[in-house]
Amino acid sequence: MVDKTELILICLVAVALLAIVARKIRIPYPILLTIGGVVLALVPGLPAIHLDPQLVFNLFLPPLLYPAAVYTSWRDFRANLRSILPLAIVLVLLTMTATAYLFHGLVGLPLAVGFVFGAIISPPDAVAALAVAQTLRVPRKIIVILEGESLINDATSFISFRFAVAAVMTGFFSLGQASLRFLFVAAGGICVGLAVGWLATQLQKRLDDPPVQTMFSLLTPYVAYFSGERLNVSGILAVVIAGIYYGWRAPRILSGRMRLQALPVWEMVTFILNGILFMLIGLQLPQVIRALAPGTVTRVAQLAIMFVAVIVLVRFVWMFGATYLPRLLNRTFHRKNRAPWQQTALIAWTGMRGADSLAGALAIPFVLANGEPFPGRDLILLLTFCVIFATLVLQGLILTPLVRWLNVVDDRVTEKEERLARLKANEAALARLEAIESSNRARPKTVERLRSEYEDRIRQLRSEAPPEESVSRLFSEDFEELAREVLQTERDTVIELRNEEAINDQALRRIQRDIDLAEARLSR
Repeated sequence: MVDKTELILICLVAVALLAIVARKIRIPYPILLTIGGVVLALVPGLPAIHLDPQLVFNLFLPPLLYPAAVYTSWRDFRANLRSILPLAIVLVLLTMTATAYLFHGLVGLPLAVGFVFGAIISPPDAVAALAVAQTLRVPRKIIVILEGESLINDATSFISFRFAVAAVMTGFFSLGQASLRFLFVAAGGICVGLAVGWLATQLQKRLDDPPVQTMFSLLTPYVAYFSGERLNVSGILAVVIAGIYYGWRAPRILSGRMRLQALPVWEMVTFILNGILFMLIGLQLPQVIRALAPGTVTRVAQLAIMFVAVIVLVRFVWMFGATYLPRLLNRTFHRKNRAPWQQTALIAWTGMRGADSLAGALAIPFVLANGEPFPGRDLILLLTFCVIFATLVLQGLILTPLVRWLNVVDDRVTEKEERLARLKANEAALARLEAIESSNRARPKTVERLRSEYEDRIRQLRSEAPPEESVSRLFSEDFEELAREVLQTERDTVIELRNEEAINDQALRRIQRDIDLAEARLSR
């Protein structure tokens, strides 16, 4: 008999192997991990794993949402707010309402219970959407919209979930009070996130110890989440806002050593948490089925198909309606806001549900205030899993061939901005080098050596040839000092281009990593 500790180790091995297979066959690894969890759960002799919803909220979601927010380009996010906010707020509420009335009509339980179920399955999952979207070579705008939607919609759904559960527990609901409470919780989450983000930047700015700084960076999302929850505001929104604020400030305040050491740590942490989380989703299926009455599985499958069809249909209707109705009514708007239908269709299809929905279903109370069982809890749990499995696996597997069929190709905006930034940074460094030479601060041979490197890079960038890595093997003391100064000029120039919104954060991070590596080579 395998105990739970051994099962966790088995899950970790399975995560590593399935991730390798997913990369080989080129499908998003959350899909394969979810299927692997289902298969692993069917192996006889394995102990039952009960996924505590608070474990998902408290342990998994903060560190998974935070790096996604940190790496979000504020320029691109702000430029696409008109598309992101309706998806993250209006579409979530619309899907919740449509699902609630369908649940009420088909199942026969109270409408408030239907809203509990609707709030659970209405938001696409942030972790699933990001993991799937990052494997696609599509226009940058699509990725930005999907990332922005998945980061914000959790706050909308979980606030609505709390109101719906309270309505079932008390039998009372006031739309006016709920609306005011929604605004308070959202505004409070934003304020907490800004405060934690500011504190994190102030702390990091005063430290120069990468291991300690990395530890504080791992703790930051938990501080934001628990601070928000303690103050009865949105902890998830606090994590997102803290990440966006910190991500904007980080390029200026962090040293190259810190970035080079922290990034692999974060990559390992997020990979392990992602892998275990999606495996645990799959492991829940047998337990959920066993909790139902005999003979109800077929009926549940029929209901699940209808609910999946409704949430997909609502998303398609909303996407095409919100995109093209204003263009039909206003020709000026049409000329200024051209959106190919293929891109709209792709965004409409990419609405995978994931661990957030399962955590919400598990968080439903077992009993009401009067001691009676919560109506339809087991049914909601199984339907939620079916919706997660169908949207994550079926939609996710179809996504890559759909991109090819729609002929949606990468616009390579980030690559173009990156090349421009590299060119300007190298030109600025060369100008700085010439100023140093004219002031006689360095030996002519040292200056000439660096000048030849920068001139060669500039020639390659202007000719649009792939830049070759320039490595100097032997560094004299004056060469190292001079190289550090011009590398800092490169770094400052790229940050200024980001601040002026000439490039996005992804291009900044790519170039900054190369500069950090060049500086690390000097240290060696």
